[in-house]
Amino acid sequence: MKKYIAELIGTMVLVLMGCGSAVFAGSVADSVGAGVGTIGVALAFGLSVVAMAYTIGNISGCHINPAITLGVLLSGRMSGKEAAGYMVAQVVGAILGSAILYVLVATGGHGGPTATGANSFSEGMMWQAFVAEAVFTFIFVLVVLGSTDEKRGAGNLAGLAIGLTLVLVHIVCIPITGTSVNPARSIGPALFEGGAALSQLWLFIVAPLVGAALSAAVWKGIAGNQK
Repeated sequence: MKKYIAELIGTMVLVLMGCGSAVFAGSVADSVGAGVGTIGVALAFGLSVVAMAYTIGNISGCHINPAITLGVLLSGRMSGKEAAGYMVAQVVGAILGSAILYVLVATGGHGGPTATGANSFSEGMMWQAFVAEAVFTFIFVLVVLGSTDEKRGAGNLAGLAIGLTLVLVHIVCIPITGTSVNPARSIGPALFEGGAALSQLWLFIVAPLVGAALSAAVWKGIAGNQK
């Protein structure tokens, strides 16, 4: 149970800090990133992962992302039952983080109660968004699997490597979709945003999971038989 609570808290913090940076610090002139810029929002997500990695990493492994959990599951590092528990906890955590943002926005003056940091893609850009989310999730989860490998990983620096990779992914992907690479991170804000965010949510669930599955297969292929 402690692992699930840790995942819930970690995902809540990721959504609150990451999406919050876009909603508040990035809401100048009604444009995401106009305040702190794309780099600032990317750093908020990455630093949230770093902070949580060194806080709950020894408890749950700090997945705080169903795509990572799927990659770990397919790599044979956890059971299906445990993975399902992780994913449920992550989604609940993301909803709690989004609920806090909703309350903060609804009681303040930062764009109204629909400014939740939800992911989206422009009309006619579905395939661009799908490819981006799948490919960047593939890269992100591959780094996670490699840096946390007991025999070949980065040890105590794994959290830093993972967080910096998330920063890199956000820098490139924010202009395309706002960057998800994390189904839970998309589910929470979309439930409060509604509209297009909710109708497009399927992509931000399916594409990251496809990317994660591919990364698990590739990692097993390139590292599975090494001694």
